[in-house]
Amino acid sequence: MFSYETIITSGTQVLYKDKGSKFYGYAIPIKTAKEVKETLEILKRKHSNAGHFCYAYQFGIETTYYRVSDDGEPSNSAGLPIYGQLQAFNVTNTLIVVIRYFGGTKLGVGGLINAYRTTAKLSLEASEIKKIDILIPIKLHFAYKDLSKVMRIIKKYQLILKSQQLEIACEVLILAKKINLKTVISTFEAFHEIKVEILND
Repeated sequence: MFSYETIITSGTQVLYKDKGSKFYGYAIPIKTAKEVKETLEILKRKHSNAGHFCYAYQFGIETTYYRVSDDGEPSNSAGLPIYGQLQAFNVTNTLIVVIRYFGGTKLGVGGLINAYRTTAKLSLEASEIKKIDILIPIKLHFAYKDLSKVMRIIKKYQLILKSQQLEIACEVLILAKKINLKTVISTFEAFHEIKVEILND
């Protein structure tokens, strides 16, 4: 796995209607459970008269975490259909909230599943989904005399320079695309004076 897909910015609010009930959908970029909680609090203030705040989220890249909530709707009629759309669109670091205003007519479990699934799908379709390269942080240790060699390699492979400490003994922190990682490391290690330290994999 060298990349992942996520939404970049929150999509516009979408609305799905069925038999008088209104379902408002939101797709929101998140990276932590704390952000989920904060987002839900904001939406509950905005929709203070709504009956149900159902959601699903997934965050993480190579190891993912997810949670679903039916928020009082029949079991598995809301949270799982919403989560199914996160899987269908293959996105992570994303929260979908579907807010229901009851319209007076019961939809039945099948109707609810369809409504929550459809609203979640519309929410993602209204968002900008982007493919992100997985970046691996690498720390380089080398003598100042080898600085020009290091900078040439950084430029050649379009590595991201995060920080640098340039003294007699230099230390540079870079980010390399995971897809190019082996090539980048072997290029640096070809110069025996350059010590390569992978900070996480």
